[in-house]
Amino acid sequence: MTTTNRILLVDGMALLFRAFYATAMSNYYMINSKGIPTNGVYGMVKHLFTAIDTYQPTHVVCCWDMGSKTFRNDMFPDYKANRGAPPEELIPQFDLAKEVIESLDIPNIGQVGYEADDCMGTLSREYSEHSQVFILTGDQDMLQLLQPNVSVLLLKKGYGNYAEYREDSFYEEKGITPQQMVDLKALMGDSSDNYPGVKGIGEKTALKLLIQHKTIEGILENMDQLTKGQRTKIEQDLEMLHLSRKLARINCEADVNCSLEDALFFINETRMANKFDDLEFRNWKKNLVGM
Repeated sequence: MTTTNRILLVDGMALLFRAFYATAMSNYYMINSKGIPTNGVYGMVKHLFTAIDTYQPTHVVCCWDMGSKTFRNDMFPDYKANRGAPPEELIPQFDLAKEVIESLDIPNIGQVGYEADDCMGTLSREYSEHSQVFILTGDQDMLQLLQPNVSVLLLKKGYGNYAEYREDSFYEEKGITPQQMVDLKALMGDSSDNYPGVKGIGEKTALKLLIQHKTIEGILENMDQLTKGQRTKIEQDLEMLHLSRKLARINCEADVNCSLEDALFFINETRMANKFDDLEFRNWKKNLVGM
């Protein structure tokens, strides 16, 4: 299917966090005359404009987490419980980031009880029926969303460096399909999201089992073909295996929508300039928009 629409779905949190920590390491917070740190927001805009320049989208939407509690915490209270509070210099930048995105006439989308991932998953399913979708994120979990019209752009170090994934090349590289990513995570767990999967089964074994048996069901139906060690580990953690799969799967049924009309990318330069000047973004004409 050919389409002229190119929709960029942006993981706002991923860009903001990445930009913040890149400069915070050297205590460079860009505090303006109102005493507000802006380093994360400034870098986020740079990441955003670099991606827009690279992929030339016709439409842009920015998705956000809405608070730290989601339906996954209801299923597993320890979900992401290993994450500390954000640094105090970052806290005021969450709202600021959304204000800046709004000043660029890009819709901010989020749903209480869901993660930004779920919002991007829901919108990508909807948009991909008629448009080419690019998901800009730092999170490998998003690879499960790959399908013929959906690409995932993983941010790498610096600006303008992306690991680009498409459905066909993903299979060639990993040996499993994007859908099997969910079962992979269920088996090996995810230390950054703080759920264990099956204790003692790492990525290598999990991949091998999935290439051989396709799904968790396939593995459970062929337990007699597994080594004694693998069998014991899976039997001991069977409940956690099923729960981990629910935690790993991106929910594409979040209650979010954004019309193509609202997402059409067009910047009102006066509005943008007013916001950037108000925040005292230094050299933004040269560094951010290349004017």
